[in-house]
Amino acid sequence: MAAFNIQVNPKVQSVYDSYPNHIHPKIMDLRNLIIKTAKEIEGISNIEETLKWGEPSFLTKKGSTIRIDWKKGAPDQYAMYFQCTSKLVTTFRVVYKDTFQFEGNRAIVFPLDFKIPESELKSCIKAALQYHSVKHLPTLGM
Repeated sequence: MAAFNIQVNPKVQSVYDSYPNHIHPKIMDLRNLIIKTAKEIEGISNIEETLKWGEPSFLTKKGSTIRIDWKKGAPDQYAMYFQCTSKLVTTFRVVYKDTFQFEGNRAIVFPLDFKIPESELKSCIKAALQYHSVKHLPTLGM
């Protein structure tokens, strides 16, 4: 298996540390799932973890940015954000309309008590992390 590299902006940790105690593990679960999924994708050997709009963000060479966050203005949920101009969330709505809640064409929203279906969310993460290689495929190859 090829070496996998995670480039981490040191400022990201302070954002993780700022989340309330009941949110921090949920955000870290999303983070770990994104990294775990990236490691499973053939052709991805590097992921960058940085801040975009003050939110933890993940980038790959042929992918679309994934952001994760919890907002004080919506304290009962947290979310995974995608580029709103992409076909990602529009496609996720078709494939997983009965599985996830969505916010516009930019996010999958998770209520605090929601048990995340890991394989379905990994499918969404895979589509985002290799978006520029799959955007021409029906349902992004999902």
